[in-house]
Parts: sequence; C-alpha cells; structure tokens
Amino acid sequence: MPYYRQVGEIPHKRHTAFRKPDGGLYAEELMGVEGFSADSALLYHRGLPTAIVDAVAIEDERGPITPNHPLKPRAFKTHDLKFGDADAVTDRRRLFGNADVTIGFVHATKPSPLYRNAAGDELFYVQGGGATVETIYGTLEVGDGDYLVIPTSCTYRVLPHADGVKLLTIEARGHIGPPKRYLSAKGQFLEHSPYCERDIRGPSEPLVVDGTDVEVLVRHRAGLTRYTYATHPFDVVGWDGCLYPWVFNIDDFEPITGRVHQPPPVHQTFEGPNFVVCSFCPRKVDYHPESIPVPYNHANVDSDELMFYVRGNYEARKGSGIEVGSLSLHPSGFTHGPQPGAAEASIGAQFFDETAVMVDTFAPLDLGEAADASEDHGYAWTWSGRGPGA
Repeated sequence: MPYYRQVGEIPHKRHTAFRKPDGGLYAEELMGVEGFSADSALLYHRGLPTAIVDAVAIEDERGPITPNHPLKPRAFKTHDLKFGDADAVTDRRRLFGNADVTIGFVHATKPSPLYRNAAGDELFYVQGGGATVETIYGTLEVGDGDYLVIPTSCTYRVLPHADGVKLLTIEARGHIGPPKRYLSAKGQFLEHSPYCERDIRGPSEPLVVDGTDVEVLVRHRAGLTRYTYATHPFDVVGWDGCLYPWVFNIDDFEPITGRVHQPPPVHQTFEGPNFVVCSFCPRKVDYHPESIPVPYNHANVDSDELMFYVRGNYEARKGSGIEVGSLSLHPSGFTHGPQPGAAEASIGAQFFDETAVMVDTFAPLDLGEAADASEDHGYAWTWSGRGPGA
C-alpha cells in the first residue's frame, strides 16, 4: 500500500532488541516484495515464524482449463453454481484462468483453514453477505461491495457471518495495487484519483492467538503444501510498514464522467500483472445533448473483457439475459458492444443505476470447470437474434 501504518507494540528502532515480559526476544519478520527494493512490513512474533514440525504435499484439485474455442462471447450465471457447506479457500471454484491470473467464485458458509498464497496477491470482491477475515496483521470486517486486497504470503482465514459470504476471487501471479497514475512519486493518492487514503481500511490492532502444532495451507509455484507450525502464526504483537491487507468499498469509488462517453480506463480501480480491475458505479452519464451514453461497439484487440454484474440494471446489456450475478466474457478477436436497440434507447438518459466489476486481461482467459457449469449458451446469438442453423 502507498502509505505507512503502525499497529500494536514495536520498538523505537528497527532490528534492535525488543523483549517480551519474560525477557526473551520477540522474533522479527520482514515481509517485503521485490526483494528488498519495494514495499515491506516489519512484524514482531512471540514465537519463531520459521518453526515448522511437518510439511506435506497436497493435491491441487482445481481441474483443467480449456481455451475459449470456438472463439465467441459468453455469459455465465454464478447463481447457478452449487456450493454445499463451503469455505472461502478450498471450495472456491475456478471460472477462468491464464498464466497471469486465476478468477473464481465461492459462496462460503463455514470457516476456512489458515491459508496463504505465496505465488501472488489475492483480490476478493464481496458480492453479498459478510465475513471476518483474520490475518497475521489483525482482523478486517468485510461486507457487500467491499474489495479486499491480501498481499502475497499473508497468512489469513475467512470466517463467514451467519448468512455466508459470496466472493469473486482474483489470484494474481504477482502484485495488485492502485493504478500508478493515481499515485505521486512518494505513493500518495493524487487529486485526480477516484479514491484516496480516507477510503481505505486496514487492520487497527493486533490479533494475538495462542496455539501449538497449527496447520497452514500454502499455495506456491509448485502446488500446495500443508505446513504444521510449532506455534500459531497469529502471534504478532505489533507491526509497521506499507505492506498489509486492506479494504476499499466500491461505493467509495467516485466515477469520472464527461460530455460524451468515457472509455473504460476512467473506471480503473486496481492493476495487476497483465490485467486491470475496473469499477462501474451508479453515475451521471454523458451530458452532450446528442451523446449516446452506452458504450460504442469496440474491438479490444489486446485484451479479454470480463464483466461481473453485481447491482442495478446494466443498460448496455438489456435483452441479453444478463442479470445480477451474471458474468460476460468478451474476448479479444471479437468486436462487442451494446445489445440491439440499447444505443437508441439510452439517448437522453441522465443517470445509470448499475454496478459492475470488470477484469481486463492481456492474455486470453481460458475456461474452468465453474464456467462450464454455469454458462448461458444462448448469449452469443443475442445480437443477431438467431443461432446456428436457424
């Protein structure tokens, strides 16, 4: 994150003796990205964060991913996915993926195991419900419309509230953060940014948990390993730095509008390795007297466009079968745009009451088992009104 936080007890100087009440030393852990050349946090543990007593290889059961072939636009209904008594880690189902990112969905109703992703950052979007997320940095409460950024190698677990929590999960092969154009050279949000530090929530106090022989599931570049730690990883009495999990609610995104239709980069909220995440929020629309507020037909020749519809009525997709909880995938190599009649119908509109999360990837998105289980096979033909052989 671009600004410094201090939580709990820390010594006056880094890398100096910081002692427990019994006289022993707290164990430092420097968690940093890009070697020692970028953001980091310094955490102080009661036990040794290196003390493991077992390590077991675990089979990864995400299933295969297959290319979008034949190439066509597709739509999916997350509400058609079936979940039993699921947790937010081991029961998330893969919708899409490529070498840069894995996108999934889960309706979690039970606590997850302790987990960390050592291959990249994770971004959750809460589509409904709520949860308590416990981390080595402290606790965060998340609810409808929240984005949660979890940095690489942050140990956490998700405790759903009584009604469960629905999560769109985005796992990067690298780091996720605010677009660089929103930040000053020193990391402060600039005046033209659609959100700022005041909109961000981070852990406010340590979460100190006792325990021995504690299991932690770890995703790494070779697969999954389950470690058993001699002491509980949530034994951090204090930390400081610029690297920590944080929450931003989509309702705090301030839309950028203009006299004529603005392109999707004005909605950008996060950037990751070879992908971006955008927030389409309720907003005043274009105010030129002859403007067409819905998007023009466009061919994104370098990216796949994935849209997750989470609230309201999406004007450009009327008549297509898209509803709250749907996803649309418009791949590179295919020109896409508003449904028939949507452009004419939008002229004179003053306001769009719609909320959606968009992920644009610069490598094609392959389809996972959850995409196959939830696809609306008629979507590709909604522009012409007739399918193959009609």
